[in-house]
Amino acid sequence: MAAEPWRYEKLTWPDVNDAVQADKVIIVPVGSTEQHGPHLPLDVDVVCPRGMAEEAAKLIPNDVLIMPAFIHGYTAHVMDFPGTVNVDWENFIKCNVDVGKSLAYHGFKKIIFLNGHGSNSPNLDLAARRVNLETDAECIHCNWWSLLSVDPDFMKNWRESKFPGGCAHACELETSVYLYFDEDNVRKDKIDDGDIAFHQYKSDFRWVDLFGAGPGTPISWTASYSDSGVLGQASLATKEKGEAVVKQVSSQLARMVTEFRALPKPRRGDHHTTPPTMPMPWKADGTPDTSGNVHEQ
Repeated sequence: MAAEPWRYEKLTWPDVNDAVQADKVIIVPVGSTEQHGPHLPLDVDVVCPRGMAEEAAKLIPNDVLIMPAFIHGYTAHVMDFPGTVNVDWENFIKCNVDVGKSLAYHGFKKIIFLNGHGSNSPNLDLAARRVNLETDAECIHCNWWSLLSVDPDFMKNWRESKFPGGCAHACELETSVYLYFDEDNVRKDKIDDGDIAFHQYKSDFRWVDLFGAGPGTPISWTASYSDSGVLGQASLATKEKGEAVVKQVSSQLARMVTEFRALPKPRRGDHHTTPPTMPMPWKADGTPDTSGNVHEQ
């Protein structure tokens, strides 16, 4: 049986040419290999964005391609828990920029980094920004759980855990979604809640949740504010909640892809009264680097 048409890795090079001509959007799921408490496997942050992307692709199969997931992330702060694999933040950014540049070089001009790990977010945002500045493509960084906030009523009707802290890591949200995608590998007898230690201070400034964080929240070693690695109320998770979340995220992702694909790239303008007398100090699309050579696409 032939693979699903949106699986990038199953294409041939002539297929890639056809996909470029069809103006397909590329989704790159980006995750991590790290601890998710005693009840969830190490691949939660890979399974979730990849699964969300595939469910969205089923809704718009002619508009999108899904890359193989980038399975390692920036997880230095989680290394006190066995199994976690860390990629240095600079290497992480460079690798994802290289992926984006490769796709742009081949002709894909709409790219989405779909993130599955919270601490990837600032680094992946910078990677997307660099792809935008250093190629002629457009690149979006998006955390999959952020798509739940597009419809505020969904969160009101779905979430039972406390805010903040009930949905943070290996929590009601991630456990529910993993139950939907891969129930057999959830250690159900080990599901338990885990409080974030610094929440005991009841501070207006120091609090964290997947859907917000206080302005004075330190993000330090995970083991300094959790003994189990669970940050949130995993006991409230259900497979039914997971199914509802997956349907909501995938439908919003499909909508975003459709909109992104249709929108023209905004034109750039140079507003110097006097033209610059030196090359752009980095390699950017169509502009000279410090050697004075123009990089053609």
